Amino acid sequence: MNLKTKQIVGWILTGLVALAFVGSGSLKLFGGEGDAEMVKELVGTNAMILGIIEFTIVALWFIPRTGVVGSLLAIAYIGGAIAVHFTSSQPIMVPVIIQILIWIASVIRFPELGSRLFSKN
Repeated sequence: MNLKTKQIVGWILTGLVALAFVGSGSLKLFGGEGDAEMVKELVGTNAMILGIIEFTIVALWFIPRTGVVGSLLAIAYIGGAIAVHFTSSQPIMVPVIIQILIWIASVIRFPELGSRLFSKN
């Protein structure tokens, strides 16, 4: 795969994950009454704070200069989401898939991250 193709794939995966974060953040910040019940069941009264965090992660991840920090925050956030889903007996497949996509996009977009993680030194 040449460099241009890797960049395109990295940005497409970043966009897909960003859509998931923006959708989830919007639901937490602006959701209707039915949505509010579902969100409250999972995250309690912290929905607004979590929505703001999700939008912040997307902004950091899209800006190339802060992209590595954004990707690490996204990885940590989705790790927490997996833990919440696991402890509340919710299906964990969606956050696990999002986590995998974040890792793939991050390693493609930021080769230095991949080299630090997977080098033998």
